[in-house]
Amino acid sequence: MTPAKTSYVCLPCRASYKQPRSGDHARVCPRCAQELIHVGSAFAAPRRRDVAAWRTLTVLLHAGVRFHKSCCGGPGWRPRSLREVRERMAYAKASGEPIARSLVRYDLP
Repeated sequence: MTPAKTSYVCLPCRASYKQPRSGDHARVCPRCAQELIHVGSAFAAPRRRDVAAWRTLTVLLHAGVRFHKSCCGGPGWRPRSLREVRERMAYAKASGEPIARSLVRYDLP
């Protein structure tokens, strides 16, 4: 049986790679040799030239948000614009809620 494939990204190269999830060894980018970030099997990469989407993704990944499948099939809602990220970061600061939890909220109270 073939191991399930999962996604890894290189933020400086704005590249995504599907690789088998076998073992916990570090994977490196074939373009720049930096370590790849494991993002999960439900990840859909933005186009390389969509700089704003990659900035949004960078904030999500540095906050610890990943794209793993849930019981309903997908990773759940994720912000797709910098405006949505800023709104949720401001909410996290005002409410004291952890940033990672605020970033995956669909609606803000």
